[in-house]
Amino acid sequence: MRELTWDKTLSVEVPEIDEDHRRLVDLYNILNHAVAEAESQAYIDAVTEELIACTRWHFCHEERLMLKHGYDGLAEHKAEHDELIASAEALQARLRGAGKAVSTDEVEFLERWLMGHIYGADMQMGAYLSQAM
Repeated sequence: MRELTWDKTLSVEVPEIDEDHRRLVDLYNILNHAVAEAESQAYIDAVTEELIACTRWHFCHEERLMLKHGYDGLAEHKAEHDELIASAEALQARLRGAGKAVSTDEVEFLERWLMGHIYGADMQMGAYLSQAM
């Protein structure tokens, strides 16, 4: 599994959102290493829960900024947030219910999930907010 590295290509040009994204990338890497090193199920569950909780908080943060600055794409962006959280929670519940650890496939799913959102919807939002703020 590859480690994600924060660089300028991930910047949405809004420092407080970039800082949130750095934290999410760090948590993803912690989870990635935990799975690769076959850490305990309890530890992997804790990291997964932290990643989901941080993501949920971050989405609220973005939505607050979009509301404050009148971002027209808020409804669509929020719908994507809701879908992403639902997918992550379903994955977490499925793994817990089956009593199995996060696999490399699930970690790769989380990577695509995180990077796809940043490079897609967040870049559009960042372009707007960097001018509006």
